[in-house]
Amino acid sequence: MTQFVGFNELLWFAMLLVNFLLILTIYRFAGRTGLFLWVPIATIVANIQVVKMVNLFGVEATLGNIVYASSFLVTDILSENYGREYSKKAVFFGFFSLFSFTLLMNMALWFVPSSEDFSQQSMQTIFSLMPRLTLASLCAYGISQYHDILAFEFWRRRFPAAGHLWIRNNLSTMVSQGLDTLIFTGIAFYGVYPLPVLLEICLSTYLLKWLVAMLDTPFIYIARSFYLQGKVTESD
Repeated sequence: MTQFVGFNELLWFAMLLVNFLLILTIYRFAGRTGLFLWVPIATIVANIQVVKMVNLFGVEATLGNIVYASSFLVTDILSENYGREYSKKAVFFGFFSLFSFTLLMNMALWFVPSSEDFSQQSMQTIFSLMPRLTLASLCAYGISQYHDILAFEFWRRRFPAAGHLWIRNNLSTMVSQGLDTLIFTGIAFYGVYPLPVLLEICLSTYLLKWLVAMLDTPFIYIARSFYLQGKVTESD
């Protein structure tokens, strides 16, 4: 058991690094368009991964926290380098992609499978949960991301210096992810898990998102340095 938990934690940090490196790569070679592209990827992947429960750091947690939390890094990069209007556009892309994905996948489940089909039951298990998860995600995503954009601007006015980017990034994201966790967990899992498990999921989810927010700080500095040094290839 100890070895399994240790493996999960190592894999969690590896996934964290992969997410951040993918964001920097797409930003470096596709500019803000690349960041717009990442938001739909993050929202869709996170809402699939969240149905899997794992043990991390000795507590029960859902997957998807890293990928979903990375969308806050993306909107903060957009706010820092381009302004909040671009962040709002990215949030809209996340909304639209998640809604479209859920609608199309549930329509796929309505088709009567052939006698040779082997995927219907597996797809049903995952994607039949999507409408509730989508409602939870859209509510949580909209409120928390809108708060994050406003909070980032709020803290930028009070800490405008280049060296204070870590303050703007962390104070806006950590509060926003608290809102996101409470709203999403309450809508998505109330009545699905017993209350003690629900509270554990809520606490563990927020702590993991908080850890992601803290560890993404060097990467937002790298993204800003790319922008200031003219290393970003804008595709539009």
